[in-house]
Amino acid sequence: MATAISNDRLLRVLRGEPVDCTPIWVMRQAGRYLPEYRATRNQAGDFLTLCKTPELACEVTLQPLRRYALDAAILFSDILTIPDAMGLGLSLEEGLGPRFARPLRSRADIDALPVPDPGDELRYVTDAVSLIKRELKGQVPLIGFAGSPWTLATYMVEGQSSREFTRIKGLIYNDPAVAHTLLDKVARATSAYLRAQIEAGVDLVMLFDTWGGALSHRAYHEFSLAYMRAILAELPAGVPTVVFTKGGGPWLESIAASGCSAVGLDWTVDIGEVRKRLGDGITLQGNLDPAVMLTKPSVVAEEARRIVDAMGAGGRHIFNLGHGITPEVPPEHVSVLVDTVHEHSRRYHCA
Repeated sequence: MATAISNDRLLRVLRGEPVDCTPIWVMRQAGRYLPEYRATRNQAGDFLTLCKTPELACEVTLQPLRRYALDAAILFSDILTIPDAMGLGLSLEEGLGPRFARPLRSRADIDALPVPDPGDELRYVTDAVSLIKRELKGQVPLIGFAGSPWTLATYMVEGQSSREFTRIKGLIYNDPAVAHTLLDKVARATSAYLRAQIEAGVDLVMLFDTWGGALSHRAYHEFSLAYMRAILAELPAGVPTVVFTKGGGPWLESIAASGCSAVGLDWTVDIGEVRKRLGDGITLQGNLDPAVMLTKPSVVAEEARRIVDAMGAGGRHIFNLGHGITPEVPPEHVSVLVDTVHEHSRRYHCA
């Protein structure tokens, strides 16, 4: 029998139910800005070992909850677990970012890609989920996640992080059929992976489309959003879902119509205007500029209040940053953010 969740604000907002204040969690909330995270990472020896050791992944997942009154935990993992399980040889080095030893360079490479079994090659993730759920003891919901097929494909084809995306864009324009073969395979792997996380106990899932904003209008719908739609359609009914496309401001109506429960916003859009565009029928998540967290505590509080005020009364809102928190952020600034959002938002809620 599932453990009841004592703080279910986030789940209630996703269902459109009243809450006493706006829930908040922070993308990359278990990260290098926390000294306890750095200590655990040093214990692990490297980032991938940290991800692949369920006990350590559980520990860093829980660390932010010990410091802050956050309304959710998010599974500690990485979006590149799927291509790593496909055998591309992932390495993550400090200062260099992710790299693949065997990037995709031909149709034969794509055809040879296996679709990993989440119960086998990715078992360490579902084991971590089960352990985290047990240790949470129903305190808050647990968020699972995956990268979007387009975002994963950019790394798989480029072989590393990119600014221009020359190889993957060359593929979608020169040989779209091959690009679709790759994206379909990654989407099937991602659907199975998220279903396995749900079966292991996560309470909602999020798709991170980090590089969707690099696409043209037509290409975004064809090569990114279409595959996220397909994944959402494969997930169990009733499990809340969040779709976040960084740079996705032009396509928010299409994202909202994808079947997701919430639309994640980066910091380049006005959340009040987005609420008017999309109406009250869908939850919004976001959207503080992560750079604000490096300023003075008074500025952090001021900018947080500005976003809460822009949403106003009756808004279905999960407060978050517009992208991940950065390593240089003073940990005490997160306390200011969480406390400000909870305290200032109460005037807009009646539960």
